[in-house]
Amino acid sequence: MSTGTTERVCFQLQVHPARLDEYRERHAAVWPDMLRAIEASGRRNYSLFLRDDGLLIGYYETDDDAASQVALEDDPRTAAWEAEMAEFFVSLDGTRPDQGAPRLAEVFHLEDQLAALEADAASVTNTESRDS
Repeated sequence: MSTGTTERVCFQLQVHPARLDEYRERHAAVWPDMLRAIEASGRRNYSLFLRDDGLLIGYYETDDDAASQVALEDDPRTAAWEAEMAEFFVSLDGTRPDQGAPRLAEVFHLEDQLAALEADAASVTNTESRDS
């Protein structure tokens, strides 16, 4: 469901420690069709971060995450990539990595809090102006 604002999505997966080097290699040059499919799904500012013990954190922005997921699932360019990548992860229970990755809840976003702070300051200024 699109709210007219950017959704920031963060997820976590666990790469098998014995396959870290291969995982890094595969992501040094992702298949062009997969890159285009991700872009066409509406995901942007997409990054993956990998710790030496295999903890993988992913982040992307989208206007509608549910629609983005459906677009990737329905796009024929993604099936082969996701099937190959599934082998790298611990306990996905047979789901595709792009569908089975647990999401992390956002608890802080600097720009949102700064905007709220500025809105509060503007509200106080407007109230003081009316009271004068």
